[in-house]
Amino acid sequence: MTATAPTLVTGATGFVGSAVARTLLARGHNLRLMVRAGSDRRNIADIPAELVEGDLSSPETFARAVEGCRYVFHVAADYRLWVPDPAPMMKANVEGTRLLMLAAQAAGVERIVYCSSVAALGLIGDGSVADETTPVREHAVIGIYKRSKYRAEQEVLRLVRESGLPAVIVNPSTPVGPRDIKPTPTGQMILDCAAGRMPAYVDTGVNIVHVDDVAEGHALALERGVIGEKYILGGQNFLLRDLFAMVSDIAHVPPPKISLPQEVIWPVAVVSEWLSRAFGITPRVTREMLAMSRKKMFFSSDKAIHELGYTPRPAREAVADAIAWFQSNGMLK
Repeated sequence: MTATAPTLVTGATGFVGSAVARTLLARGHNLRLMVRAGSDRRNIADIPAELVEGDLSSPETFARAVEGCRYVFHVAADYRLWVPDPAPMMKANVEGTRLLMLAAQAAGVERIVYCSSVAALGLIGDGSVADETTPVREHAVIGIYKRSKYRAEQEVLRLVRESGLPAVIVNPSTPVGPRDIKPTPTGQMILDCAAGRMPAYVDTGVNIVHVDDVAEGHALALERGVIGEKYILGGQNFLLRDLFAMVSDIAHVPPPKISLPQEVIWPVAVVSEWLSRAFGITPRVTREMLAMSRKKMFFSSDKAIHELGYTPRPAREAVADAIAWFQSNGMLK
């Protein structure tokens, strides 16, 4: 392949994917972006790239997407914390990933960076920090999205072992920052808190990272990562109350004061799920979300820092950039 052979990015219209595309463009990559038909393309409107239509649920589109590519960044995923029917998400995230990997390998792609998630990793949950070596079993993975990412990652690792798939895996934690157009569940929390619409919360722990640092980590994984290895791309660990205090300070609003026990919220989650099924609206809280919140999702990025040269910025910058972007795009009055 020539030096100008394209680099494919799947999920490029999304939050993380568009950041990855911008980082690769700055590094001189000739971009091909796989986009779904009818998708919102505002995030890539100013990126010079070849667009090819494709969908994780339509594997017949993969061969055209990967044809002639030197590198593939697989960032696309169905990312929702609750779905009324888990089957389509499983098909897209697991089987779609497996078939895309096989298509890329058949096309002679030199290296693949697969965007997994810390959702696929082991979790200690008591405030201790987990890493790439923390043991994990599928039965301990809570939530359909997390299970789909766990299974997809296991498929990629299996293909590396059994067929020599040239893939490096990255595991972003919880990205925040600009261009969160949907927004993501974490972005929605920050938006609600910054707008003063969060009187109470259920406390837990999260790892916050700037989305542009996650994108930089993808590029470093291509350049310096070891095939078959996993690298957590995270930032700083926060209790939710401390994260909301920081958001409130940046947005100049009072922080939420009431931390509610799960027992109080559980009936609300049950009703919320019922309303979602009945009327097709996205629930703000579900039983799976509450179950996930029982464990603090704290992670270490030491491996990526030491082996890739990954250097995440302070989480406050990520939150400030997210709030500024929400304001400038009319999502936060």
